[in-house]
Amino acid sequence: MNRFLFLLAGVILVFASCKKADYQKVTHNPELYRATVKKLNDIVLENNFPPVIASRNYVYANIAAYEVIAAGDPTHYRSLAGQIKHLTKAPQPEKGKEIDFEFASLLSFCFVGNAVTFPEGSMNLYVDELKQKVKDAGMPSDVFENSVAYSDSVAKHIMAWSKKDNYAQTRSASKYTVNRKDGRWIPTPPMYAQALEPHWGEIRTMVLDSASQIPAAEPPPYNMTDKNSVFYKAVMEVKQMADSLTTDQKNMADFWDDNAFKLNVIGHASFATKKFGPAGHWMNIAGIGSKIKKADFGTTVAAYTGASIALFDAFINCWYVKYKANSVRPETVITKLIDPEWRPRIQTPPFPEYISGHAVISAAAAEVLTHSFGDKIAYTDSSETEFGIPPRSFPSFRDAAQEAALSRVYGGIHYKNACIIGNMSGRKIGDLVNEKLKLKIK
Repeated sequence: MNRFLFLLAGVILVFASCKKADYQKVTHNPELYRATVKKLNDIVLENNFPPVIASRNYVYANIAAYEVIAAGDPTHYRSLAGQIKHLTKAPQPEKGKEIDFEFASLLSFCFVGNAVTFPEGSMNLYVDELKQKVKDAGMPSDVFENSVAYSDSVAKHIMAWSKKDNYAQTRSASKYTVNRKDGRWIPTPPMYAQALEPHWGEIRTMVLDSASQIPAAEPPPYNMTDKNSVFYKAVMEVKQMADSLTTDQKNMADFWDDNAFKLNVIGHASFATKKFGPAGHWMNIAGIGSKIKKADFGTTVAAYTGASIALFDAFINCWYVKYKANSVRPETVITKLIDPEWRPRIQTPPFPEYISGHAVISAAAAEVLTHSFGDKIAYTDSSETEFGIPPRSFPSFRDAAQEAALSRVYGGIHYKNACIIGNMSGRKIGDLVNEKLKLKIK
């Protein structure tokens, strides 16, 4: 009889272990985290979040997920508390309560993603499906409840911190006043939209001491009367390049266009098309890097988090420079003084030209992803295929960032200098993020 009870206990133990392994195969799979980030990316796209705000959506959601991972595995990951601006230590897990930290990190990501996007509850259906998936995989009810409770406590902590970043205050800040003096930015066709987020340089940074910490040289002074001036030559370079693009250069401009909301005008009809913005594109690239390197769950979360912090700070720095320089776009100069019918290949976005946002944020993200996954990681980026744009292959993240910068000249929306300087600034920001943030404990 005792032998029977012993064998029965062994069978129950084996069964319980198998069930545990089953649900952990689901929750510990980094592909599930990549899919969750992609879900937020889709919501950002569907609801027309402009690039700078999109970067805010991604960064807080990823940080919430990372803080759960760091709490669950403190021997391998450091909390970001004390490493980034004003973030205090998140609630710690209660001793004696079993928590699936990977599952909790996914829920924290979704909780914050829901809170910083709109319409409210955009991720609710996805969260319900996620919870049902782990239940179907056999997660015990106590582990499920403990994980949900802990994820909520961390997410609420991150949300409270996020609300002090000056975002709410900038919603009611003064609107940009257009200065029509030669050389200054003015709205461009076809939308003639008002300046986008002129106060974004006032948002609280995370790693940078301030928005102005990484300075950019002054752009060349406006001068269209002297054909030998640096500015005149820069304008003509854009026009000549845009007027004689090769097929690959056209593909390059289209691939990195990343216009979250493009207004298409045909005769009297108009319609909008949407794509991932620059930050969303680099979130996709972070996922590609994770997959190529077969990174585990924690490494994947850490890589997304580091990249999103770099993107966030890079946008703040870039927008500070943009509205300080207040430089005119090539389209404005060319159509006014050279060819009234000229149009760039891609649509000119509604904010000043100098420096190139794509150049800055791409270089910053590339440095962090290089730090996370290694240099010379060759990859094919197929994240734009859902918009009918063919994939492109790159020998490294840095090469992709350099192409992203140059693509803006081919697209006809930036002078080359703005892209060169922007790439340099972005690399400095990425280096600073890598230097200051110590996520993984070696």
